[in-house]
Amino acid sequence: MRRVRALAWLAASLAQPAGAAALALPRAHAVPGGIEILALPSQAGTREAAAASPDVEAGGSRVLVVRDGGRWYAIVGIALSTPLGPHEVTLKAGGAAENLAFQVIDKRYSTQSLRVAPAQVDLSPEDLARYERERREIDAALAHWTPDQPDRLLFRAPVPGRRSSSFGSRRVFNGEARSPHTGMDIAAPTGTPVSAPAGGTIVAVGDYFFNGKTVIVDHGRGLFSMYCHLSAIDVRAGEHVAVGMKLGAVGMTGRVTGPHLHWGLSLNRTWVDPQLFLR
Repeated sequence: MRRVRALAWLAASLAQPAGAAALALPRAHAVPGGIEILALPSQAGTREAAAASPDVEAGGSRVLVVRDGGRWYAIVGIALSTPLGPHEVTLKAGGAAENLAFQVIDKRYSTQSLRVAPAQVDLSPEDLARYERERREIDAALAHWTPDQPDRLLFRAPVPGRRSSSFGSRRVFNGEARSPHTGMDIAAPTGTPVSAPAGGTIVAVGDYFFNGKTVIVDHGRGLFSMYCHLSAIDVRAGEHVAVGMKLGAVGMTGRVTGPHLHWGLSLNRTWVDPQLFLR
């Protein structure tokens, strides 16, 4: 097992054969809510196997595997609830299985106290039923698998504005602790255009209880992005979008305290810190 470091990526790119396409990788940070990048054994990335992505699984979910020049890499999403210590993913190639180990280290996240309408904290039976229905809908969208490799893995922010460091923060609403925050909040005025940071297919649009008006984009091989609290949606489910295409506009729908974009990134069905994918 080898951990990928910046110098290793540079060496690999310099060693790529002529004509090999280089794919800039995100920043590895093996903490709860982060990602680990594993260089797969060379036999899993031979020229003969170039057309078929090796199969890597973590916790029963397929992992994003990309080909960067002459080598395959597994980009593993680490859930915020992941305990510290050793973990493994399973590589399946050539009819055999091999476990690849990595270590999850600690990271301390902040705590945020927010005031919202009481009905958005203590849900009525009707609102709770709506939330559960919408959660299943979002989970189903994130379970979709597209075999095409993402067109890029380093993004520009989908909207200009002040980026908060709110990912992973423990949320306290009206004095009651709730689940940690699973996205990056970007403050911007209502109506500011929100653009796709990479190409993909729209797999869900909706107006949800907590998330407000929302768009979910499938970028390929288990990488999804989600845009919440929009004031308007300019795409429809099933539509293909290119990088830079307008998805909608910033708003303050759902459970919010002011206009902003909640931007989430999901890998192997777990939310990870978008900051690791920003240029």
